[in-house]
Amino acid sequence: MTLEQAIIRIARPTDNLDALMPFYRDGLGFHELGSFRDPDFDGVMLGHPEAPYHLEFTVAHGHIAGRAPTEDNLLVFYLPQRNRFDAVYRRLRATGFEPVPAFNPYWDDKGVTFEDPDGYRIVLQNASWDL
Repeated sequence: MTLEQAIIRIARPTDNLDALMPFYRDGLGFHELGSFRDPDFDGVMLGHPEAPYHLEFTVAHGHIAGRAPTEDNLLVFYLPQRNRFDAVYRRLRATGFEPVPAFNPYWDDKGVTFEDPDGYRIVLQNASWDL
């Protein structure tokens, strides 16, 4: 397997897994792919069963993860189909999350930014990925 065929796991610490679940599971529609609890770490993997990526959030017992270091720590989801963009947008709003102004105004042109309970941000970009 070469790197361009790899599956990616984006992992980051949190201080409260329960606070993140409404945002990623209920608002963004991720599925719980797995979880673990042990004396040192608790964690959950979220994603879509057929997608080549997933997110992992972990709590390290006895350590403080803190909030996002900047407002420009982003995960960007390109949703070129307007109906899919609108559906995710509505689901996040219905879950109680409000859009925030993007740190970089570029993302406000065709997208909308939301902030998770840890201060990390996601952008829903109503555009295709064009380099």
